[in-house]
This record gives sequence, C-alpha cells and structure tokens, in this order.
Amino acid sequence: MELAQAVQVLRDELMSAAAQGAGSDVSFQVGPIQLEFAVELRKDARARGGFKAFVVSAETDGTVSRTRTHRISLTLEPRQAATGDPLLISADDEGDATGLTGAGAP
Repeated sequence: MELAQAVQVLRDELMSAAAQGAGSDVSFQVGPIQLEFAVELRKDARARGGFKAFVVSAETDGTVSRTRTHRISLTLEPRQAATGDPLLISADDEGDATGLTGAGAP
C-alpha cells in the first residue's frame, strides 16, 4: 500500500466517525494524530523524485527480502476543509460532512 493510500484510509475513517456521531450529545475534537510507518522506498520512473514510499505490512510470509525499510513519523492535525476549524466527531445537523470530502485529496 502506498503511503498516500494509508493516509486516505485514515481520512475516510475520520469522516465516517464524524457522520456516525451526528446528533450525539457528546462530541470529540480530533487532536493531533501521530502515525508511524515502516516504509520501503522503491524506484519509480513515474514519481517526480524517482522514488515512492510503500507502507510495509507487519505480517511476514517467511520469504527473504533484500529491501531496506525506513521508519517515518507523521503528525496530522485534522481540519475541516471548508472552514479550517478543528474536526469534531459529532455534529448538530444530520451528519453533514461537507467540507471534509476531498480534504487534502492527492
């Protein structure tokens, strides 16, 4: 899985949580999210810098690999795309996720 895809999965899960919390009496402001990945850099002629980062699965299949993995850490602060306000996991309306869709889409 490419690193961009892993971040997109997180974005999708946050949007889903916001929609599911619609109408709740309790809301949560999403604070900084710290992620750490083991990535493998692969040469890719289509990538601008010539390399792409792929998230390495924690599962092993018993095969021997000669690739090197690197650890990267990211801190993301989710914001609503339309307003820049912090993301809330809840809403007073019917779970309108407008402004969240496509936020930071690659």
